[in-house]
Amino acid sequence: MTQFEDRKNAFESKFAHDEEIKFRANARRNKLLGLWAADLMGFSGGEAQDYAKEVIKADFVEPGEEDVYRKVKGDLDAKGLDISEHRVRNAMAVLMDDAMNQIMGEAD
Repeated sequence: MTQFEDRKNAFESKFAHDEEIKFRANARRNKLLGLWAADLMGFSGGEAQDYAKEVIKADFVEPGEEDVYRKVKGDLDAKGLDISEHRVRNAMAVLMDDAMNQIMGEAD
């Protein structure tokens, strides 16, 4: 029974680790997305950092990433910027890859 328990514990540990990596990468993506959108809106310095924090917080409204998308797209629209849904979603995808690469690079 010890081998079975060891395997079970190893799987549970890997699952917990993978979930932590996903969480950290998602938060990093949201920060990068916030900085991307802040740049488009003409924010810089502390104002850009504050906006990125708002985007990170927006992800806790509901499960998934639609809350983040709505936050960023709504803010871009409110600033009168004609940024398409496709462009925002593409930025989210590219920045998720960047965030995952950054997180995995930190693990080395």
